[in-house]
Amino acid sequence: MKPAVTIVAISTPPGRGGIGVVRMSGKQAREIAERILKFKSTPAWTPWACMLAEIPDVDQVIVSYFPAPRSYTAEDVVEIACHGAPVVLRHCVELACNAGARLAEPGEFTLRAYMNGRLDLPRAEAVRDLIDSTTLYQARVAKQQMEGSVSRRIAPIKHQLLELIALLEAGIDFAEDDISVAPLGEILRRVQPVIDGVTKLIQSFSFGKLVHDGLSLAIVGKPNVGKSSLFNRILQQDRAIVTDIPGTTRDLVSEATSIGGIPVKLMDTAGIRMGSDVVESLGIERSYQAIADADVTVLVIDLSQPLEAQDYALMERAPGAVIAGNKCDLPRVAEAPTGTTSVSAITGEGIEALRGQLTPAPTGREDGFITSLRHEQLLRESLLYLVKAKEAAVAGIPHEMLLLDLYGALRPIDAITGATTADDILNRIFTTFCIGK
Repeated sequence: MKPAVTIVAISTPPGRGGIGVVRMSGKQAREIAERILKFKSTPAWTPWACMLAEIPDVDQVIVSYFPAPRSYTAEDVVEIACHGAPVVLRHCVELACNAGARLAEPGEFTLRAYMNGRLDLPRAEAVRDLIDSTTLYQARVAKQQMEGSVSRRIAPIKHQLLELIALLEAGIDFAEDDISVAPLGEILRRVQPVIDGVTKLIQSFSFGKLVHDGLSLAIVGKPNVGKSSLFNRILQQDRAIVTDIPGTTRDLVSEATSIGGIPVKLMDTAGIRMGSDVVESLGIERSYQAIADADVTVLVIDLSQPLEAQDYALMERAPGAVIAGNKCDLPRVAEAPTGTTSVSAITGEGIEALRGQLTPAPTGREDGFITSLRHEQLLRESLLYLVKAKEAAVAGIPHEMLLLDLYGALRPIDAITGATTADDILNRIFTTFCIGK
């Protein structure tokens, strides 16, 4: 990629709409806009203001100007708002390319924002997550990360690590003077908070992964215990067919929803029983497969009937399942296991309590966890080096070798936040120690 070249692309989704936007970024953005558009008078190019113009013989447009460096890409950006006809938008892009622009590659506007220092990597990744979000909670998390929440969580950890590296580097410089600036106790005092901070971030990924990727939830049970009714009640729409005839559902029925801000793929399965016909048997096999594949299983039992061998067999088959005792609005007969949540798919009683059991509760802080698998893997790599560095310090390994592990821990963190240069280390040494006295 050549940053000096002005790039152009359609920034609104494919298809027809009331408005469509063509975006240009680069030094020639204004010049190219003047070539392809007809203005009523010489454009003033007032920052963050709009002007009326025309694509000759095609459309009337609104032109917005965002000057460098206070634009999304930190370059001059011009946005042309046309009517959202695909043919008009494509024509505008073709005119721009013929006038000297280049068609942008996927993600290139955000890449330029990163290359120009407008965004760091976590913020750039959050842009993608915000666009891909399917729940408001996901969008809030992505917004917090776009505003630097992940960077702010990692920054103090990286700062502490750099301080320790600077301390050891300076200790090596002073070794000839027999001055001990980094005794074992000091090293351990400084490295342990770094280990603790990285560990907490890694642990936060268990919830962050659910927010980012969602989970699959299978509803299983015998025929006629109300699985499909419960499926519809959780989904809050009539998606599965409900009848009084046992075995109505013979195949998986799935639908996307959200529970507590977590995206959920909800699956209604065929009732599991013995002696079924060939078609129903295939559905039952898929039910067993859903139990194996689902992140969460809801096992439905009928509280208005005595539990049978098949109920207990399913409990053994899905030992970690959330047990929902359905039909609590009817006289209770079943002796339900401890921990069973009583619900009624007909009246809605207990449904909110059940939904609360299906996903972890949000932390209340959208910036309290990481959601990127890449970040989690890099932090695990960093933690391995930090633990090795601590063990090396305890074993009395020379500081030169200890530094290799600390730099090894720094590299994965740099891959998240951006590289640390030799000047960064030197600056910390010279600002921390009275060198030259």
